[in-house]
Amino acid sequence: MAKYTLKRLLYCVVILFFVMFIVYVLMYNMPTGFVEQKARELASRPNALKSYAEWLADLNAQYGMDKGVILGYLTWLKSAVVGNWGDSWAWTVPVLTEFHNTVWYSFALGLVSFVLEIIIAVPLGIVAAKKQYGFTDYFASIISMICISLPTFFVATLLKYIFSVQLGWFDLTGMQGRDYLNLDDFGKFLDIAKHFVLPSLTLTIVSIGGLMRFTRTNMLEVLNSDYVRTARAKGVPEKRVINYHAFRNTLIPLVTTLGGSLPGLFGGALITETLFAIRGIGYASYISMTQADIPFTMFYLAFISILTLLGNLITDLLYAVVDPRVRLS
Repeated sequence: MAKYTLKRLLYCVVILFFVMFIVYVLMYNMPTGFVEQKARELASRPNALKSYAEWLADLNAQYGMDKGVILGYLTWLKSAVVGNWGDSWAWTVPVLTEFHNTVWYSFALGLVSFVLEIIIAVPLGIVAAKKQYGFTDYFASIISMICISLPTFFVATLLKYIFSVQLGWFDLTGMQGRDYLNLDDFGKFLDIAKHFVLPSLTLTIVSIGGLMRFTRTNMLEVLNSDYVRTARAKGVPEKRVINYHAFRNTLIPLVTTLGGSLPGLFGGALITETLFAIRGIGYASYISMTQADIPFTMFYLAFISILTLLGNLITDLLYAVVDPRVRLS
């Protein structure tokens, strides 16, 4: 297992190298001239110490834009490997500082919605498979199709209209209430948690449909297999057939789906965070992209790429945990 893990990690490094090269090439050939735009902005500030031409030369040298694509990418990569990602143009702080200030809000939001998704979708999918073509199955299928069909912005708008505008239970946007500064530490925690309720519900609603359908389909396939029919013929209690024989084999495809959720836990929910003005990394990346913040955008895309590769690796390793028959070589 250790040898396999090390081999996969080396593959991940190679893949990440070429993925970030593609990203750098795209940023390098952007037609809008982001570097020129930033240089013009810096030169136009009051008491600017450098002219537009000087700022342009400094920025091009900093990100290797004056050395061609290959040498420019290697220049950027050399700085990135040692943790020097530069300063964010949009947030006027080091990129890693902005990352640290935002990523934990995204993690909290993603973790809550991820747990709710599993708690709701997996049991409903199993029950729907057990009661195939019954009322429960039809009801769960309708709910899942509705959730799959609803776009994020519609769900967010609907929840805000009902619970913020009509009922007045939550604020429309933001992470803090009006009296936040007057609260004690526990009160501040509850205030922030209250502002995370609607974003968490939004992410849960738009994600449970797919997982529910996936669980039902795989559970039906397992329940119709020969070894399950054999277990029932031997008189094994139905509860043990479902929970021990069937569900354990359903875990393998579920691991594939859940392993791909790692980027969502740390990578932020760009649309949801933007709609609710949650200062997570998804919201920060959206603002950075709209304001041509090359340093933070490059870091964010590298971060998402690393999470995706790690998610795939963890998925493969978990196969051996949920199914001892799997042998990694």
